[in-house]
Amino acid sequence: MRERRPARQRRQAREFESFVAGTAGRLLHAAALLTGEPASRPAPAAEELLTYALARTYAAWDRLRGEDPYARVREEMATRFARTARRHRGARGGLTGRLSPQERLVLVLRLHEGEAEDQTAAQLGLPTDRVHALCLRALAELRSRQPGPASADGAGAGAGRREAGGSQPAVP
Repeated sequence: MRERRPARQRRQAREFESFVAGTAGRLLHAAALLTGEPASRPAPAAEELLTYALARTYAAWDRLRGEDPYARVREEMATRFARTARRHRGARGGLTGRLSPQERLVLVLRLHEGEAEDQTAAQLGLPTDRVHALCLRALAELRSRQPGPASADGAGAGAGRREAGGSQPAVP
């Protein structure tokens, strides 16, 4: 027997509210990194981007059928950001604010969200080597602008990080 429409809508609303309560902070941080806005202040462009992605996901909630809703919101945000990237040019004061919109998008998907290079390339319609190059260029740009505390030997903060850990630090 089919579930009645009001009961189904209430169930959908509860599920979605629970999902948003658990993921909104991380998603808003990703949106702020994409838009280049500082995380310490209100980020209206990031909030608008996230609201759009959540609305699109909610509209398709019953059709997700086992699909990861977090991945769906992330995909909606990336698609919307790519379409409106010209709005997000220029420095905004955030960590990624001085990167190009395409560099921001690749960096956020690859390092903040942990997507593989081939998945990022497929989602953006770019060759894998282009995604790799954009990510490396964005990391180099971030490293060159982020002064770290000088160590005793004068090598700076970035020298020991590459030796001790992985080849790519995570974006905060």
